[in-house]
Amino acid sequence: MPSHPPPAASKERPLQTPVERLLARAAAGDYGRVDHVLVLHGDAVLMDEALHEPSGPDTRSEGAQYDYDDPAWHPYLGASSLHTLQSVTKSVTAIGVGMAIDEGHIPGASTPIERWLPVDTDDLDADLRRQISLADLLTMRSGLAWDEGRPYSDPENTCTQLEASDDWIDFIARRPMREAPGTRFDYNSGASVLLGKVVREATGERIDRYLQTRLFEPLGISTHHWKTTPRGEADTEGGLYLRAEDLAKIGRLLLDGGRWNERQLLSQAWIDAMLATHVTDIVPGSADAYGYQWWVPDATIRVVAGLGFGGQFLLLVPELDVVVVIYAWNPDTPPARSLAGDIVSELLPTLARP
Repeated sequence: MPSHPPPAASKERPLQTPVERLLARAAAGDYGRVDHVLVLHGDAVLMDEALHEPSGPDTRSEGAQYDYDDPAWHPYLGASSLHTLQSVTKSVTAIGVGMAIDEGHIPGASTPIERWLPVDTDDLDADLRRQISLADLLTMRSGLAWDEGRPYSDPENTCTQLEASDDWIDFIARRPMREAPGTRFDYNSGASVLLGKVVREATGERIDRYLQTRLFEPLGISTHHWKTTPRGEADTEGGLYLRAEDLAKIGRLLLDGGRWNERQLLSQAWIDAMLATHVTDIVPGSADAYGYQWWVPDATIRVVAGLGFGGQFLLLVPELDVVVVIYAWNPDTPPARSLAGDIVSELLPTLARP
């Protein structure tokens, strides 16, 4: 997938196509810092533009991996082409959960997580905590008290506290229960961390290693990086780094029903469940809806999305057979225009299913 400089505006000919207009805006900074945009329409590459090349130092300190201003860690991993996915990691984690279910390691999404994460009998919230199912974690309805709605720069943000803790699993397990599981959507990165722990306990492999042989190697993803916590768990809430073309392969796999090179890597049943609408009315009056670690907003053209802090997107458009990957780094101030929004509103309506 070659990368070319965006077309420059010409006095003789105005920019005509949506792709030209989108790339010109991106080059002009209308979308803030955009690192890479890749759009696949069936087998055709409509866009593959690297607007910011890796520039961070080769050496990095493990202690700085959650310093989002450290150029050795963000947005690119050092001088490599591996880019932070942030919470798109959650969507990839859900694929790992599905593979563990497909292989029989996990009975199903309705299984209580106590099967793998025993509840302390002295816990005052033990009765409620025992009710948490895998589906409750997948749909962000764990019932745990969690405040991730404030800026991540705020020390009172629970996810910020999690990332600063020495034992992530213990930190999450000690959170009080706010309500009964399955009651209310409450965006919770800790729930995604527990998903990774469940996969490890159920399969005997840490999820990054589990997916190495079942997802990454079959897709030809030869290099990736996954952050680890101080106690050696994979960071399944935001720690995965991939090249843009490799994240696009994951999107392509899902649109192709879990098949890759005539091999069934993931069941269609899990893809359907993962990308189905399980939670609606997240914000009253909005189109926001949620599946299993995927956003599934109600829209004229159905778009399912993995979304990550700073402007990371993996968009799937089943009706048009389109995969969109956007890598950006706007952690402090969101740009005035949304590249993902403009692709959906300006480019997708011009496409037919190939």
